[in-house]
Amino acid sequence: MLSNKLESYAFHTRISERGEVLSVGDGIAWISGLPSSALNQLVAFDDGTQSRGMLFTLADENVGAIVLDSQSHIQAGTTVRLDEASLAVSVGDALLGRVVDPLCRPLDGDEAPMLNEMRAIDVRAPSIAERDFVHDPLYTGSTIVDTMLPIGRGQRQLLIGDHGTGKTSLAIDAVVNQRDKDVLCVYVLIGRRRSDVLNVIDTLRRSDALRHSVVVVAEANAPASLQYIAPYAGCAIAEHWMHSGRHTLVVYDDLTRHAQAYRTLSLLLRRPPGREAYPGDIFFLHSRLLERATVLLPSLGGGSLTALPIIETEEGEIADYVPTNLISITDGQTYFNADLFAAGSLPAIDVTKSVSRVGGRAQAASVRAEAGRIRLDYLQFLELERFSRLGTRLEASTAAKIERGRRLRAILRQGRLSPHSIRYQLGWMIAFNEGMFDGVPQIGVDALLANVEQRFAGSTLTLDSARSEWKAALQTWTHEQPP
Repeated sequence: MLSNKLESYAFHTRISERGEVLSVGDGIAWISGLPSSALNQLVAFDDGTQSRGMLFTLADENVGAIVLDSQSHIQAGTTVRLDEASLAVSVGDALLGRVVDPLCRPLDGDEAPMLNEMRAIDVRAPSIAERDFVHDPLYTGSTIVDTMLPIGRGQRQLLIGDHGTGKTSLAIDAVVNQRDKDVLCVYVLIGRRRSDVLNVIDTLRRSDALRHSVVVVAEANAPASLQYIAPYAGCAIAEHWMHSGRHTLVVYDDLTRHAQAYRTLSLLLRRPPGREAYPGDIFFLHSRLLERATVLLPSLGGGSLTALPIIETEEGEIADYVPTNLISITDGQTYFNADLFAAGSLPAIDVTKSVSRVGGRAQAASVRAEAGRIRLDYLQFLELERFSRLGTRLEASTAAKIERGRRLRAILRQGRLSPHSIRYQLGWMIAFNEGMFDGVPQIGVDALLANVEQRFAGSTLTLDSARSEWKAALQTWTHEQPP
């Protein structure tokens, strides 16, 4: 990069604007003397450490900038220079396996990655003419998600629920399940405690998922400016791979804290507050981020960017201001129920309040044919189970449906970091739809599933092989049971 600059250097008169810091505090600097400044333009502070800022508010006589460096020595009277460029981050394969901050500075103790390409963090989303339909599945390894709430490459699926209900666990499982699937992952941690950050990084490393992932971290004690730009930086890293024809997955954990950081900056910059003190453009804040998730046309490389934004609710209230905005932006939501979590039904996904608007279009034909019946049976079972709690006498057929639904619920239970292949999931759906589980007691469901999962390691995704494998496994399991 230095040699290129030297070769293109030409001696001529240059005119630059210089301003002066009027006041600074809480990560906000008010500057005078930059008449040609523009929003989101970079400025450099002559404070001895070459601190940088980004213009965030334009007024008649001065401008407001957010400071991007926490260890800055800016004070009133510091000279400010206007930079011609907008904020950009380094991108490339050298970031894989690394933990960086939103400015791509290393946080893992290793040397800075050698990167030659830069990409602006805030760019326009691809136009409609550049987008293709979502048609390829992105398997998370979660039985409930891959069968009843499928996610496609290029989709935006919201993970929503109260604190501590398993949203992060599902997102980590989805990243782990992309091993050897030609999908590069970016995990963005926004406003999380250091213990939570270390836990996520350690889980990815122990699961051998860090080698195909980048972790972008803006901790809870980081400046609000870094928490604000963190998801845009993570998206820019993934977009570089998408425009190179590759498939990517980005997890934003979580956008509740991102919205709160934006509210903090807006209030400090004296923007008019709206509902819940959020500024009026809070909807645009997340829409311009999530609209960048898409599938490009084959003529443009055919790459994809799948987004899993996480949002936190309070007391299960999904009609709050920020959650409602995100539900309207995304292509579906996966709702985590605190009551299901307390009852030990993990993952605690409430199928009745969850939806994938892409749905079966992102599933293989054989999986779609079986999964539709599974979802209908499960929803009917939930209704019948609620009815049975009234203590009324049930008909034999109704009791049999409830008993069958309880077996299905046992099948859908799944622990952390235990992803299932789609071949295995297709097999149990075929077996369940054909009534092969009807004679299996509930206490034996887990043992049967563990037995069959080993047999499915090398099978192919066809109906015949899946059916034959399950029949053989059922017969073997039945013969091995004591009389």
